[in-house]
Formats: sequence, structure tokens, C-alpha cells
Amino acid sequence: MSIQEPIRLSKRMSELGLASRREADEWIERGWVRVDGAVAILGLKVLPQQKITIDERARAQQSRRVTVILNKPIGYVSGQAEDGHKPASVLITPANRQGESGSKAGGSKTGPVKPVRQQDLLGLAPAGRLDIDSTGLLVLTQDGRIAKQLIGEDSGIEKEYLVRVRYTRGGRLPGEDIKRLNHGLRLDGQALRPAEVGWQNEDQLRFVLREGKKRQIRRMCELVGLDVLGLKRVRIGRVMLADLPQGRWRFLRADESFG
Repeated sequence: MSIQEPIRLSKRMSELGLASRREADEWIERGWVRVDGAVAILGLKVLPQQKITIDERARAQQSRRVTVILNKPIGYVSGQAEDGHKPASVLITPANRQGESGSKAGGSKTGPVKPVRQQDLLGLAPAGRLDIDSTGLLVLTQDGRIAKQLIGEDSGIEKEYLVRVRYTRGGRLPGEDIKRLNHGLRLDGQALRPAEVGWQNEDQLRFVLREGKKRQIRRMCELVGLDVLGLKRVRIGRVMLADLPQGRWRFLRADESFG
């Protein structure tokens, strides 16, 4: 019978999906976390069977954290400004919010939207990358739980892309190379996880990935003789880009989740 080792409380809270580690440490410092009824202290270690309870003030703070979906245009970087290029976060302004009658993925109307203030949008950070020369769905969030879900080490959330390509070796891409795109390629000395890759139309491939190495799709295509002419991310998990206009954003709705 194996003996269970205690782990840091903030790590346990993250594993349970209660909070990000940083958020958990903040709550512990404020006295908002109890373990088996006793107020926890920073650095406390716990066993899996111990009961963790969270103060309502922490829940209220967490409920105010927002997540937004942006249709990123070409020319913006996902993270910090670099090489003179602006970060995508500069597009998250009240003026760029999807219009009053923005439609859901299924086509129905969301109705009037509540006004939003710029201060409500502070602290948004990208949960994942989208290259400067790529467009489509980019998630920015104030919620560490969502960031962990999308970019944590154990994340297996699907990301779907439409990729316009040109074959550089004459004729049409061989079926064997389509199979290699699905499984069999290596980047940075490591085998890639299995993907789903197939033709969307005569010059466009559909990629579904469960990992996110830097410029992964472009590098995969290069290995089989394809030039990427355009790349657009259209889905992350269960959340679709749908008809969100380029350069516009909207809040993640209460009825949406990535996993």
C-alpha cells in the first residue's frame, strides 16, 4: 500500500480546478481558505482526503474575472509588443467589442450587450499563441484556471485551423505525406502528438492539434513540401470563432466552455 505524500495547498487547489496557484496563494494570504475547518497558512501542505473550503469573498472575486475571444488580424503579436509590432491586447477596447446584435455560434442573437468600461478589461493575458502572420481565434483571460486549461502542461484541448497551402514539389501532395501530417513527423527532436489533417477543399487543409509548438503548422507543412499561404484558427475546444469579425472581440459566454 503506497503512502500518500502531502502537497502544497495551492497546487492541490489548482489540481481541483478551484483556482490558479497564484490566485490560491493570494486567497491563502487573505485568510480565505480553510483546510478541515482551520484557516490555512501560506506554504501549508495537504493530503488528498483533506477538505478545502473557500470563502465567499474569494468566489465573488473570481466571478468578476473575465475571458474574451478575439478574432486576431495579421500584424499583431499574441503577447508583449516586439520588433515594433503591437500586441493583440490593444484591440480589446469597448469600441472594438462585437456589436449590439452579435450572433452566437448557432446563429441566434445574443440581444443587447451591457456597456463595458476599459478598467474592466485590465490584466487580460493571452492563453496561448497565434503567430503574427496568422488570423483567427485568440483567447485572453484574467482567469488562471482557464489559462491552465488551455496552456498547462497537461492540456489536451483541441485547436482547429484552416490552412491555405501550395505544394512546391509539383503535382499534388502525396497521400503518404497526408498520413505523415497526421502522425509521424518530428519537431525539435521530439515526435509530435497525433493530429487530424485532411483536405477542406482543393487548396485548403483542416488541422486539429492537441499541442502548440512554436509555428507548428507552418513547420509541419514545410517538412512535406507545402508553403502556407494563409492560416486561420477557427476553434479552441468547444468554443468557435463563428462569425466574429476580424479585429473584434466578445466575452466568453456563461453557456460556453473550452473543455
